[in-house]
Amino acid sequence: MAFNFNMQYNNYDEEQEEGPKSSFSTYLAEGDVLYKQGEYKKALDSYSLALELKPTDKFCLVARSKCYLQLGDNAAALRDAEAALEDDKDFNKGLYQKAEALYAMGDFEYALVYYHRGNKLRPELQEFRLGIQKAQEAIDNSIGDAANVKLENKGDLSFFAKQDEMKKPKGYNKPKTQATRTQQQQINRGKSNKSPAASDKTVKQLLGEMYADKEYLEKLLSDDDLVNNKNNNNQIHGLVTSGLSYLESRTEFWRQQKPLYARKKEKPKPKKVQQKSKPADTTKFILRSLEEIDLALAEGDAEGSLKQAQSTLRTVQSLGEDSVPNKEDVIGNLHSCIGNAYLEMDETKKALDHHLKDLKIADKLDNKVGKSRALDNLGRVHAKAGEYDRAIDKWMEKMPLIKTPLESTWLFHEIGRCHLELKNFQDAKEYGQKSLAAAQEADDQVWQLNATVLIAQAEVKLDELQDALGSFQQAHDLAKILEDEAAENAISKAIRDVNDRIAQGVKPSEGQDQADKDDEEKTEEKDDKTDKDKEEEPKENVAESTEGQQEKEKELEQKEDDANQETAADS
Repeated sequence: MAFNFNMQYNNYDEEQEEGPKSSFSTYLAEGDVLYKQGEYKKALDSYSLALELKPTDKFCLVARSKCYLQLGDNAAALRDAEAALEDDKDFNKGLYQKAEALYAMGDFEYALVYYHRGNKLRPELQEFRLGIQKAQEAIDNSIGDAANVKLENKGDLSFFAKQDEMKKPKGYNKPKTQATRTQQQQINRGKSNKSPAASDKTVKQLLGEMYADKEYLEKLLSDDDLVNNKNNNNQIHGLVTSGLSYLESRTEFWRQQKPLYARKKEKPKPKKVQQKSKPADTTKFILRSLEEIDLALAEGDAEGSLKQAQSTLRTVQSLGEDSVPNKEDVIGNLHSCIGNAYLEMDETKKALDHHLKDLKIADKLDNKVGKSRALDNLGRVHAKAGEYDRAIDKWMEKMPLIKTPLESTWLFHEIGRCHLELKNFQDAKEYGQKSLAAAQEADDQVWQLNATVLIAQAEVKLDELQDALGSFQQAHDLAKILEDEAAENAISKAIRDVNDRIAQGVKPSEGQDQADKDDEEKTEEKDDKTDKDKEEEPKENVAESTEGQQEKEKELEQKEDDANQETAADS
């Protein structure tokens, strides 16, 4: 067993030295699986091999950036995120990853800028809203609340004068003479006004388990014989100092995120009463809960997501406006989460009820982002319930709220799909063309593929077979570029069916001409038959031929419908 493991390990090393031996999509998929399993180092290696084949692939760069972030290499994570934005400055995943890298590095202000930029481009994505809130909270924790900062124009010594007043005993005091005041000011000027260093207790609380590592490194640094040994060329000294520098930077980072020293200044209340939740604590709770709700739904645990959302909703409803300033907005968001969970559980009526509540709150607050989200979800509920007319109405109402081409291409595509289900084939084709134009503007090849398939399906239904053949071939080329084998196979089958239908459309005509010619010969040979028989015989032959042709057309239509459904599902 050990021999086989060593063989595999050696082969892996040789592969690393010789370069990639498989396809880009294989390495990318392998990296995704390893990342989900928490094997960040192995996932990083897979993504790196994939990037050797396609160095500028923005999705792979973002994926590797996430690995760097998990491994603590924030600078490398930032480099990959910036590389993903080189060709597409509005790439939402790249913007989010750059913001996350900046946040991890402690550059909260710059992180906030990129969270806002992503939210402006993709307001329907919750991750940017959560990022804005956590970055703003980190900034507030770093510099304190601006409302509590009072500036006075009394000169540099006003601070010391204020401290003297605070130290005065209660009751009457004899006023100090000018000489006494001058003497006290000179004493105060000699004192240092630097903020005290964090105590060992504070550092221990901030670092947690890593505090033992800090003590060990400090002990090594104090060993002159080991650190300054000439044989190691100061390598040990460099490693020890770099380790301590890293731990100090993390300490400062966590002090900014949650400064423990600020708590020491708070005076305890004389009576123990039940304290209301502070806004900062409540915000953290809501952010954490929303992240857990979305994660559960993304992992397929709709019931877990529903229970978490319902519990959070009850908690938020019990809190006051002071604890949750944007309480109604949060409640609307939670109704949206509950509706999405019910939709995944195929309980469309309950999903509809919660999304309508979300829409009502958004209308009350005049919240365009919330309204866009609610209309989007209501359209999905109606479409899943087979109410395609209502789905189209909701999505048409959302149309003026669209802000990005990528949002447009999705909406046009879904409206086109509904028209296809309603057998409004011309409308389906037109919305497919609109979706394709928006996808080209957004430079998104996946949605270009989806839109092209929709156009081809509508053209087949309109009997525009040559146009449909061209559209399917264009979709096939896009599937090749995207290396989507499932889509390639489904589209290839659709192309064969269209070609068969074109061919079948010619053959029945030729067969009909031959049947008419045979009928004429038979009529000339049988002179002994009556005029009535001569008239009925060719009619019977023609009727049989027509019935045969109709049966073939039905078979082709059935085959075409099956192929279109399979193509749409795979795409």
